[in-house]
Amino acid sequence: MPSKYPQAFKDRAVRMVQDRLEADEAGLSRYQVIKETAPKLNVSIEGLRRWVEQAEVDAGKKPGATTDAQAEIRRLKRENAELRRANEILKTASAFFAAELDRPTPR
Repeated sequence: MPSKYPQAFKDRAVRMVQDRLEADEAGLSRYQVIKETAPKLNVSIEGLRRWVEQAEVDAGKKPGATTDAQAEIRRLKRENAELRRANEILKTASAFFAAELDRPTPR
């Protein structure tokens, strides 16, 4: 089982669940539909449930961070960590060179 599924596969899986919920001829709950659909697609129930949840957030049906917002947050966190590392390096270099300037020079 792959650890990363293509987005097109996820979209089709979510569409299958949503179509089945809209048809709702048997009165099944959302979890029951996901539980029946996941084995047919050879994915975990929890994985499919998360895909459906995220699709609802992205569509604006539920509150939460959209996929694009989550990607931007991850990018900004990486950039922030990189800037903190660079800042620490500059502080260390600054302290080193300041100590060199404070040393008395032999004449």
